[in-house]
Amino acid sequence: MQGQTPHSPTLNSVLMVERILKEAGDIITIAELKRRLPKKIMHSTLLTILDYLQLSGKIIMGTKGVLWVFTERKELNALIDKGIEV
Repeated sequence: MQGQTPHSPTLNSVLMVERILKEAGDIITIAELKRRLPKKIMHSTLLTILDYLQLSGKIIMGTKGVLWVFTERKELNALIDKGIEV
């Protein structure tokens, strides 16, 4: 295993975890999060995603689990809705 680079999560994996955490609406354990994911993710990859989400201020991790805390700005959503998709 020496000399190997750690596995980096794909954008799809990050978005999949974000969606599950948003939909949970309450504290969710890591084990429950893994069960709810539509595709399997390596444990180390999931922890990397959770570290990223915590550093970006989207989740809080505690002893009881993970909680989605990020709220989207309504103005940004309104601008996106008015935008033109290319």
